[in-house]
Amino acid sequence: MSATSIDLASLGWDEAAAAAFDDAARQSPFALVPGRVGRVDRGRVTVHSADGPGVALVRLPAGSERVDQPTTGDWVGLERQDDGDVVRRVLPRRSAIVRRVAGQRSDAQVMAANLDQVLVAISLETTLKLSAVERYLVVAWESGARPLVVLTKADLAYDPESARDEVAATAPGVPVLVTSAETGEGMGVVAAALATGTTALVGPSGAGKSSLVNALAGREVQAVADTRQDGKGRHTTTARELVPLAGGGVLVDTPGLRSIGLHEDGEGVWRTFPDVEELVVRCRFTDCSHECEPGCAVQEAIAHGRLDGRRWASWQKLQREAEWIATRADPVARAAARKRWAATGRAGRARAALKHGRDPFA
Repeated sequence: MSATSIDLASLGWDEAAAAAFDDAARQSPFALVPGRVGRVDRGRVTVHSADGPGVALVRLPAGSERVDQPTTGDWVGLERQDDGDVVRRVLPRRSAIVRRVAGQRSDAQVMAANLDQVLVAISLETTLKLSAVERYLVVAWESGARPLVVLTKADLAYDPESARDEVAATAPGVPVLVTSAETGEGMGVVAAALATGTTALVGPSGAGKSSLVNALAGREVQAVADTRQDGKGRHTTTARELVPLAGGGVLVDTPGLRSIGLHEDGEGVWRTFPDVEELVVRCRFTDCSHECEPGCAVQEAIAHGRLDGRRWASWQKLQREAEWIATRADPVARAAARKRWAATGRAGRARAALKHGRDPFA
């Protein structure tokens, strides 16, 4: 371990973490000391303890699941050994960003834990993709932390304030800040917003997250790469890392994500779309499909310009995804969904057969 001592309070240690550690220590056959995971690298983790940061192996109790493995931001019980420290316990998480792993699998991946805020970084250098902002907000709300949207690279934007208003309309109840790490615009406001607690930084590649981290940390923590000519970002962060900030607070930097899949089916969608959810509840029929029924509050709002059709389509997509997620844990819901999907498939095949002059029942 490093000889440099660390005040765990500066990393977010509080009474709740202390109580959880005391509980774990009493139940463990090992002598444990508390620490916080700063980085995860292929079976080894960097843990910040009172003695400073050090690398430790992970040896959790038998039967531990993938989601139980330590992730950046976790508080852990650490056993000191002569030949190297070992993580023996991961303390219960009070909040976490959980996403579906890349590809078609639905396994959970915990990206960061014990968060107070989730900062969604969106670049103003390229065209705003509001549906992507909404997806990140759903994930942020699902984490149990508070979302905050930061629009970066304001120095490269034609009309940053107009963009801020557009995003604010898409993120009701969520603070939206405009910044430039290059000129310093808005950086003091962001630093003040992050001065206490733990904040996770998420956003697509090319959003300027590395520049943001370096400016907030007051030193070069991450390498910075230019955005590609096609507007897509280059991955400069390769691992999630805990970064103490110059103005106080702790930031969990994350690699840029080309896409992010939902994993939970809780309150994230309705917290991101309260306007849409209110219209759905006000519909005349409880089983309204919101397509052509008389008295549909959703279609009436779209027709009169009170609801953007793009936002409605985004809600539908995320709602379908959340419902699909729910079927994985509920056998009854899964059976009903399969029946609906099978019927939809048969109906689609029948329409295609009729269109091409074939017998739909052949």
